[in-house]
Amino acid sequence: MNGDDANEGDSSDGETRENVVPGSEEELSTPDVRGPDFRGDLDIGELLETYATTGFQATHLAEAIDIAERMQEEDATVYLTFTSNIVSSGLRETVAYLVREGYVDVLITTSGSLTEDIIKTAKPFKMGEWDADEGELRERGINRLGNIYVPSDRYVWLEEFLYDFFDDFFAEQKVRTPTAFAREVGETLDDEDSVLKQAADNDVPVYCPALTDAEVGNFLYYYRQGYDAEIGIEILDDYDSLIEDGLLAGKTGLIAVGGGVPKHHAIMTNLFRGGADYAIYISTGMEGDGSLSGAPPNEAVSWGKIKDDTETNYTQVEAEATLVFPLLVAGAFA
Repeated sequence: MNGDDANEGDSSDGETRENVVPGSEEELSTPDVRGPDFRGDLDIGELLETYATTGFQATHLAEAIDIAERMQEEDATVYLTFTSNIVSSGLRETVAYLVREGYVDVLITTSGSLTEDIIKTAKPFKMGEWDADEGELRERGINRLGNIYVPSDRYVWLEEFLYDFFDDFFAEQKVRTPTAFAREVGETLDDEDSVLKQAADNDVPVYCPALTDAEVGNFLYYYRQGYDAEIGIEILDDYDSLIEDGLLAGKTGLIAVGGGVPKHHAIMTNLFRGGADYAIYISTGMEGDGSLSGAPPNEAVSWGKIKDDTETNYTQVEAEATLVFPLLVAGAFA
């Protein structure tokens, strides 16, 4: 190899090294990445504080805790939205706690949540298995929700309960609203862990725009067919109330656990007031399919459903709710 070839080789080595290890003299001013230190005693509050510098979804959860605390400091009207699987699981008690202690002002949920909350006041759901023989479960009269089992006798009991309730509910008014249903049925329940009971006791409205989309709807259908053809459910009155109350609120904050109709009902009605001031999403939805359930909060900003603030006023925790919702509550509301 002659001298010229050797020089060319040195030049090539320098170029490739710069590609692999680019130099930088900039010193970042952001915090160091550092997680929890388990060498001493560590309580839940201290653990959650370390999430801010842990990275990934832990840091988003730390953001969510901070936003939830700011909602409270500014006395925002807090909307909690959730899907029925939240009540199916042990998170029912967490929701009831938030209502009982006065941390939330509005609940928006699905018909399944109301159905299952009522059932659980009398008959518990049971732990099961994800990997089950579905045909055998069907023969045994067991319905599966993930790794939770719900025996069919729960729905037999529910039908009898609701038929007795409907007699009184429709006695003087033939057309009622979902909020009236939630409030009046909650007044009949005797279970401190019932979301509906706590909502009724603490004057927290429960909005359920899709009341017919579960067993409550089934039994309303049977009741109207068999007992009173004049009964009905009116949803527009509730929509009016939700919009008008939002317009009167100084600040609003949303905590959306899961997606679907409850999440969108909250952000859509906040559109009328120029958007929600704060928003926290907990979701496993996928943004790439264009669904509302997967849509992150910044997409709602483009629609005017969440306000665009100079300070971080929204975040999304991409995680399954049973793992992180209790941590959010422990960090911001306990």
